[in-house]
Amino acid sequence: MKNEEATLPHRSLGLSDEELDLVVAALGREPNLLELAMYSVMWSEHCSYKSSRVHLRRLPSEGPDVLVGPGENAGVVDVGDGMAIALRIESHNHPSAVEPFQGAATGVGGILRDVFTMGARPIALMDPLFFGELGDEKSHYIFDGVVRGISAYGNAVGVPTVGGQLTFSRSYGGNPLVNVFCLGILPVDRLVLGRASGVGNLVVLLGSLTGRDGIGGVSVLASQGLSSGEGADAAKRPSVQVGDPFEEKRLIEATLDLLDKGLVVGIQDLGGAGLSCAASETAARAGLGMELDVSAVPCRQLGMSPIEIMTSESQERMLAIVERTSLQRVLETCETHEVRAAVIGQVVKARPPGPGGGGRLVVRDRDGGEVLADVPARSLTEEAPSYRRPAAPAADRAARLAAGPRALAAQDPSGRPGAGWPADLGSQLCALVCDPSFVWRQYDHQLFLNTVLRPGAADATVLRLAAPGTAWRGKGLALTTDANPGWCAVDPHAGAAATVAEAVLNLACAGARPVAAVDCLNFGNPEHAEVMWQLSETVDGLAEACRAFELPVVGGNVSLYNESDGVDIDPTPVIGAVGLIDALLERPRGIAVATGAVLVLLGVLPPSGAALGGSRWCRQVLGEPGGPLPDLDLAAHAELCELVRSLPLLRAEELGIVGLHDVSDGGLATAVAELCLASGVGARMGEEAALTPAQLFSEAPSRVVVATTEPGALLAAARAAGVPAREIGVCGGDRLSFGKLVDLALADAAAAAAGAVGGRFAPAV
Repeated sequence: MKNEEATLPHRSLGLSDEELDLVVAALGREPNLLELAMYSVMWSEHCSYKSSRVHLRRLPSEGPDVLVGPGENAGVVDVGDGMAIALRIESHNHPSAVEPFQGAATGVGGILRDVFTMGARPIALMDPLFFGELGDEKSHYIFDGVVRGISAYGNAVGVPTVGGQLTFSRSYGGNPLVNVFCLGILPVDRLVLGRASGVGNLVVLLGSLTGRDGIGGVSVLASQGLSSGEGADAAKRPSVQVGDPFEEKRLIEATLDLLDKGLVVGIQDLGGAGLSCAASETAARAGLGMELDVSAVPCRQLGMSPIEIMTSESQERMLAIVERTSLQRVLETCETHEVRAAVIGQVVKARPPGPGGGGRLVVRDRDGGEVLADVPARSLTEEAPSYRRPAAPAADRAARLAAGPRALAAQDPSGRPGAGWPADLGSQLCALVCDPSFVWRQYDHQLFLNTVLRPGAADATVLRLAAPGTAWRGKGLALTTDANPGWCAVDPHAGAAATVAEAVLNLACAGARPVAAVDCLNFGNPEHAEVMWQLSETVDGLAEACRAFELPVVGGNVSLYNESDGVDIDPTPVIGAVGLIDALLERPRGIAVATGAVLVLLGVLPPSGAALGGSRWCRQVLGEPGGPLPDLDLAAHAELCELVRSLPLLRAEELGIVGLHDVSDGGLATAVAELCLASGVGARMGEEAALTPAQLFSEAPSRVVVATTEPGALLAAARAAGVPAREIGVCGGDRLSFGKLVDLALADAAAAAAGAVGGRFAPAV
């Protein structure tokens, strides 16, 4: 009996009995197999956000410059002079675990389409990546494939990858995270939305042939956990899409050309759930219906069934809504760019209200032929079920939340007596420094020649605000992606808020004021009560910090079921933030020092027994991740950011600023070491007062280390801004000397940093 139940059509497609009841109610009848398949992909966790929608509404998404917020393919923000930026972040976690190269490559392709669908030319990519420990053979294999996939697609399509994040942790050993952020630029008057407007308008499919690759990607991969069982990857490999960056490049140029000529009234990319998603979303947004002819869809293989055609996630495809009088010019324009175009349907009136009424998505086997599916478009999209996954019972939850912090505090090593600290902190520091330039060298980050501060040169990448081939008007953009799962594992609310604070400070270090953010929320199985608690707390932390910094969240992505063999990953919210530099008068200072420069700490030096909870030193070196996180004062953090952002306006030369770096992952010792490693100059710190390990490695927020030749002027500027500041050291020599705790040859630290990643691979070609 159990086997018979498992093979029921709706269950084999991933729909629950309760969801089947909702489908029947929406249709007023039993669905056929094609309709079930369409509901299966559209009501998957990936497409419907059914476990997270109720929480995401708490995020601030409006602002005076926001043109398009959540709900479209990408957020769009006005940056002045008739220009706007489009930004989006997505995940391709499970496809990359199953087939690392293609999973990562098609993640890049998908995020590019999200951005140029809005009428924006993609100008930059960033890739926050999270893997298991590199000593693990499978993690090594996945890491290598992912980096090669991003490199192969991004370099070939001609969009620079200008930064990201690299994290190795046991938490991701069975379930890596591959997140991709994209930024585009567009004239405001070229903005086009994904709406199927205009009754009688034609539906035109642009781009690649539709194949059997990627079928069920959103339901088989993105809405299920992973398994390490033998053959598990092979069974899911057909659900991974196959990318063609050269076809994507042609599609970019054809799409932007069509939009420039005003030949398209609505457009949508085909990503997760393929035609089912693109057709239903564009129709639902317009409140109209759509009829599709599956026999008109150009296919890669013979004999593809309607289910395969409607759910295929083949890459490099777009759905355009075109007026009949413009069709010939559309076809001619596509032919010029060597892009395939085929009319596959039309926009139709919504039916009168009542049973069977409203905007319908109708699928036929040929124009005017047999109806294969007839469903309300809104039922696939806006009326998808919204679940509050089971939370822990009130009594159990209260007990856990009350007992948890006490247990963590007991583990906090910040109160450990001096004799209990590791004896050789120099070797511990070597374990924390990591040079990710091996990864960056695989990417072309100078395409378009807009990159002012390259990856790794500063806390945020800086680009000129200019579309290729257009005049530059003196503005700049700063980009950063940030995450700290160590913080969020201890306290998801405080950790998420601190992640936003770090992103805003990174932008400030580049002289930029934040204008918009997107988030990629990576969590475990939403059917686990603790995971949903983590998600809810994370959203509240993000919302609190974003409101404090007046930072609108204009879009994002939620990736759930990130588990392997029932073990959830650490909560991993990723923030992608963009800042505007109104006058990019000179190259901003980056991560650098110079002999004779004085190190000034903007912010507070933590007390000798500073909180070490969630710090990388405790996790990676001591193996003790517990303890409460350091406090974050959002108002004081905003004041620090304002000061740091204004330093170029206060004449950086008069302040003698050589370089600067925020204190975050790894604490003060790691920040100073990274400054020194970037310039090949050593530093002495803590000669006047004994430093404690807690002061060196605490990740207390709201701190920036500045290397300056005019410390008095910088300290005066800090006093005027009401920001605490003090001298903490001087640069010179070839050693890192931090009080009595660290005396390390800079060459040894450099060797450790270079070998952390690049030393495990052959030199880049």
